[in-house]
Amino acid sequence: MSLALALHQVGIECRVFEAAKEIKPLGVGLNLLPHAVSELARLGLLDELLACGVETKDVSLFTSHGQLVYREERGRYAGYPAPQISIHRGDLHGVLVDAVRARLGNDSLVTDQRCVAAENHGHFASVSFANGAGRTTEARGDVVIGCDGVNSALRRLLHPQHLDFRFHGTISYRGVTRAMPFLSGKSMAYVGTSKTGKMVAYPIRENIDVEGHALINWVVEVSKEDCGIRDWTRQASHEDFIDYMADWKFDWLDVPAMIVNAVAIYEYPVVDRDPLACWGDGRISLLGDAAHPMLPRGSNGSAQAIIDGRVLAQRLAALDNPIEALRAYEDERRPATAKIVLTNRDRAPDAILNVVEQRTGGARFSKLSDVISDSELALWQSSYKEVAGFSIDQLKNVSSKAV
Repeated sequence: MSLALALHQVGIECRVFEAAKEIKPLGVGLNLLPHAVSELARLGLLDELLACGVETKDVSLFTSHGQLVYREERGRYAGYPAPQISIHRGDLHGVLVDAVRARLGNDSLVTDQRCVAAENHGHFASVSFANGAGRTTEARGDVVIGCDGVNSALRRLLHPQHLDFRFHGTISYRGVTRAMPFLSGKSMAYVGTSKTGKMVAYPIRENIDVEGHALINWVVEVSKEDCGIRDWTRQASHEDFIDYMADWKFDWLDVPAMIVNAVAIYEYPVVDRDPLACWGDGRISLLGDAAHPMLPRGSNGSAQAIIDGRVLAQRLAALDNPIEALRAYEDERRPATAKIVLTNRDRAPDAILNVVEQRTGGARFSKLSDVISDSELALWQSSYKEVAGFSIDQLKNVSSKAV
């Protein structure tokens, strides 16, 4: 959707073919970091996102004992030119879909169309689809872009030898719960490590009832053997993992109660894929998770896909030859995303909690400064932001450039 809006903004026509039969507000929450919000703000969507999401104020890192290790403000509260927004995935999709239909027309988004083939034809490319009834159709264009996620059909066609996922020893469970806000009311909290069980929680909708409850999005990641299942829609039970955090009853949040009272819980394998040497072929290429699936850490999956869309639109607008434009797009985005894929494997934004756990042997500390210095904490966070592309200086530099 963001690619379609970016193409429309630079005067390029496009159509989006969606495999789902209908667009529904499904899933749980996600976090849009300032560099992603900056891109969406360029597309004129900031007010709509703020209206249905929560502007994140701060991020805090806690040990599994609930001891604070690090806290920093985020987004505009930290001086960024753009906010950080926590939002329900369905709400984000709704904003994007409404904008596409309003600006590009209702026929610009075609549902119930699953990709089954794609081919280069010299001066154009074609892609074939099958609907739920088995009827096939073909579309043609100057380029074909596969934005169809980690199980991308187009990637399977382009790179059949590079479909293996790399499992990283953990399973994540995601849910949403109606609960009272915690800490600042707009906080994101990281607690624990994958060894002890770790959790990330933040509100994605505010004041959902007269009592002032929020909709809290949470993710729990625990060490488990690989079951081999690669299904991101599989429902799970809190009994599968709650033993890891049964005693996490802090004065600011009752974690077991939040988990038990979840509306729904989904199981996600923590996997990624090794970076590709190239994404596309001729007039066909990939974008987002289809091109560079990364570990779900640091809120980078959605951000990098949105940035892909802007860069691709710019290159197609600037270069007359679509094949050269796709090559320029890949040359810019492939190295940047590959670096994040590899960095996410050992340097997630909350990985400093692993350092604290190792140095304390998992025990409570009496004084944090005896375990780790303020300068080491700050350096760890700033280095990750540099790699992921959302340091303040990087974002201000990008924001100063015209689309």
